[in-house]
Amino acid sequence: MLRFLKKDPLSPAQIIVLFYVVAVILSICLLSLPITTNPGVDWSFLDIVFTAVSAISVTGLTVVSTVDTFSTPGTFILLFILQFGGIGIMTLGTFFWLLIGKKIGLKERTLIRTDQNQSHLSGLVYLMKQILTIILLIEFVGAIILGTYFLHYFPTWQEAYLQGLFAAVSATTNAGFDITGSSLIPFAQDYFVQMINIILLTLGAIGFPVLIEVKDFIKEKSKYRGHFSLYTKLTTITFFSLMAFGTIVILIFEANYFFADKSWHESFFYAFFQSSTTRNGGLATMDVSEFSIPTLLTLCFLMFIGASPSSVGGGIRTTTFAVIILLIWSYSKGRKHIKVFKREIHEDDIRRSVVVSFLAIVLWFTAVVILTRSETFSLMEIMFEVSSAFGTTGLSMGITPELSSIGKIVIISLMFIGRIGILSFVFIFHRRLEDVNYHYPTERLIVG
Repeated sequence: MLRFLKKDPLSPAQIIVLFYVVAVILSICLLSLPITTNPGVDWSFLDIVFTAVSAISVTGLTVVSTVDTFSTPGTFILLFILQFGGIGIMTLGTFFWLLIGKKIGLKERTLIRTDQNQSHLSGLVYLMKQILTIILLIEFVGAIILGTYFLHYFPTWQEAYLQGLFAAVSATTNAGFDITGSSLIPFAQDYFVQMINIILLTLGAIGFPVLIEVKDFIKEKSKYRGHFSLYTKLTTITFFSLMAFGTIVILIFEANYFFADKSWHESFFYAFFQSSTTRNGGLATMDVSEFSIPTLLTLCFLMFIGASPSSVGGGIRTTTFAVIILLIWSYSKGRKHIKVFKREIHEDDIRRSVVVSFLAIVLWFTAVVILTRSETFSLMEIMFEVSSAFGTTGLSMGITPELSSIGKIVIISLMFIGRIGILSFVFIFHRRLEDVNYHYPTERLIVG
């Protein structure tokens, strides 16, 4: 056995997955502590596993009521798990290594590159430091703003700031958990709370490299001679285009349905928030099951795409979607290469995008088929649940607590894969890419 391990060491992707498995196990242990739950609460081991995976993957799908299940110490334990899952294994790992004075060598940098979907090894330690600093700063400012504002809603300052802290962490990490008992529905008419949450959701989901580039630009605007990277340009445009697309489509589809008796500003904020939260937020200002089928299908589409790479979100990621769209556009124009912003996208990135998209569709379809056999819910409810789990979004039409054991296991698997990413999931089954030094004769096929 030792000889096998020495001969075939684990690949970076396999180590990352192993780290997340260990994180889930530790979360299960923490959630199983007697101090975690309120007196009289009795939940099954499968429900504990479901909650642990949902928290580590910062999804937010729950089979139990958070506010009724968790005690005050349990709330802080859940908050810690959300923070751990949102910031990421390697970000916290790098911080710990630096804290104990460990040198960050090639092996550690390779793990960071795999976890953050980076294509190079340079600047990764700086990236991890910046990610930790930025996300903690965002959460701190968000907690202060929301906690102070919540003094108008809650009887004591302790409860107000606890609600503000939990809401800020949950929104920034795109976790989707809440301790209000009904997500953000109590604030459906409070546009200030909604806007703060939308900002936090966006900052968490748009991608850490984007935030770092914007920070550097603002900090040294007078000295900034570098251009924003292709990643930042493509990610930002795709991210906000999808947000605008979702808002417009929801407004159109629900004009004569859910928005029929709503004012223009109520309709806009309902549509805007629901479009924003599909970027992996999982928070909601209404019961999404009240939407019509076309709107629910649109939300499924947005959740399937998910957030940006190197962020707190899941899904196929915005850049993957953008590359696929650009590939189709370029091919329709008879071009062999994708050119955008005076740059050419690398063939490996195009190939990865196609593989991720195809495997995600297969995974999504397989999960839907399994759940249609094991559950008694409608096809729309199942499709919505699967899309939410894979995108680590956390929105639900209310069927999560009623899932069978098989259904819960399927959703657990989707949340875990959504967190580690499709490529990491694929690379579990082999140790490294092999580039053979021979080729067979090429032959054309009839396709299309």
